[in-house]
Amino acid sequence: MRPAADALVENVLVLRTLGAPERRFLGRNKPRTLKDADAEPVEPEPVPTARATIVRPAPFASADEAAAWLASADTADELDAAVAVLNRALHAHRVAAADPYVTEVSPERALVARIGYGGGDAVADGRFSEALELPRSGRRRAKRSMEAPEERFAALLGGREAALPAEELVLRARADLGAGRLAEAALQARVAIEALLAAEVAAAESGRAGASLTAHREAISEAANAALRGTPPDSTAALEEAIGAMEQALKRHRMSDG
Repeated sequence: MRPAADALVENVLVLRTLGAPERRFLGRNKPRTLKDADAEPVEPEPVPTARATIVRPAPFASADEAAAWLASADTADELDAAVAVLNRALHAHRVAAADPYVTEVSPERALVARIGYGGGDAVADGRFSEALELPRSGRRRAKRSMEAPEERFAALLGGREAALPAEELVLRARADLGAGRLAEAALQARVAIEALLAAEVAAAESGRAGASLTAHREAISEAANAALRGTPPDSTAALEEAIGAMEQALKRHRMSDG
């Protein structure tokens, strides 16, 4: 993978599908009828999993150097960097396939996460000379919050609450910003802040909080206009502040409704 056509290779991405059912069992092209007389429960279909391996293009000079790297590696940073590479590939696949349902992933969604070193062919096949397997609990670094997402989830499904359009738009802007897609982030943020200011949230956001949202409006508009001209902003600071302000406004809205 390269950042540009004339740039050096930054990473090698190897994808494998594991545990896929044999193709001869996938030929059913008619619905299967299940009758009440079938006492036995229907067995779940086997689910294939995917393994993504991100390999650095430049090898270590020696096994000792590789071992020293692994011993001192910041596993959280390494995992975040690997997920960023994978998400770049998923984004490219979504665009190339014109499939809006190809989604990006987070470290928490991985069944297993390992960081290690080894020979090129072996590592590509998921085998390491030495590796660290990260515990699932170690991948969750969310901050403590007074919010109760499970209760709101139930309220949304039960029709007791309705999600604001701005909520989804802000999430998309945050994902684009986190992936370094500044043009997309600016455009999403522009629509998000307009939706937020037009909603009832704007009336509740009086005083300093409301003024903060309005103050970010011009900066977001300038960034979005630059993106439309093909010159996205060089700095993420203004977008980071604006998206953060919208996230805080939505959090206060959720807390006030809770």
